[in-house]
Amino acid sequence: MIERKMERLQKILAAAGYGSRRKVEELIKSGKVTVNGVIAELGSKADIEKDKIRVCGKEPVIKKKIYYLLNKPAGFICTLKDPFNRPKVVDLLPKEPRVFPVGRLDIDTTGALLLTNDGELTNLLIHPRYLVKKTYWVRVDGFLDAKALGILQKGVVLEDGLTGPAQVKIIKADQKTTLISITIHEGRKRQIKRMIKAVGHKVLSLHRAKFGPLEVKELQPGNYRELSQTELKLLKECAKLC
Repeated sequence: MIERKMERLQKILAAAGYGSRRKVEELIKSGKVTVNGVIAELGSKADIEKDKIRVCGKEPVIKKKIYYLLNKPAGFICTLKDPFNRPKVVDLLPKEPRVFPVGRLDIDTTGALLLTNDGELTNLLIHPRYLVKKTYWVRVDGFLDAKALGILQKGVVLEDGLTGPAQVKIIKADQKTTLISITIHEGRKRQIKRMIKAVGHKVLSLHRAKFGPLEVKELQPGNYRELSQTELKLLKECAKLC
């Protein structure tokens, strides 16, 4: 059985440009909105892909929400425009519908990047109060000793304040390099690189393995896929949206 994607009618029509939630509620109360020929009520839900929604007898132009998970390759930037004409992550995706990156990864950073046209979800996911976890694989120069690991785990003093505690594990190490897994919930600019520098080391490579519940282990660099309904539900739970 195909799962229906039911959303509140106020939310659907607000996203379609009929004004604020309050204005949409007034429109529904006036009896000008129907779903499958039936006059809608406040609290009504609909599936924008399957139900016939009409406002004053006309079909609204409803933007379908799309969610892509990209395994970002090195050399691509996360901005939509670039004066230097460098490759952009959006160049790897269909031109329509237009989507936007949720946060940013540096040009040399690879891994999990979510792109969507869902502005409400984007704002929640990048807000620090919702504590969405991001896991990175970091290869650093030299041997990362127990003291440095302890500082990373408890929080590092940076120029913009103390970072939150991080989960840090050594994956592989020798005298020349150390590969670690580090999980944080913040999203400060170049945060991982600055944290590693603060404990006396340099980042040699940086890969985001997980963004919330999303993993890119099955995606080759430069490839993308749409999120499953299960992944989307988990992601919304991370953002306290459900």
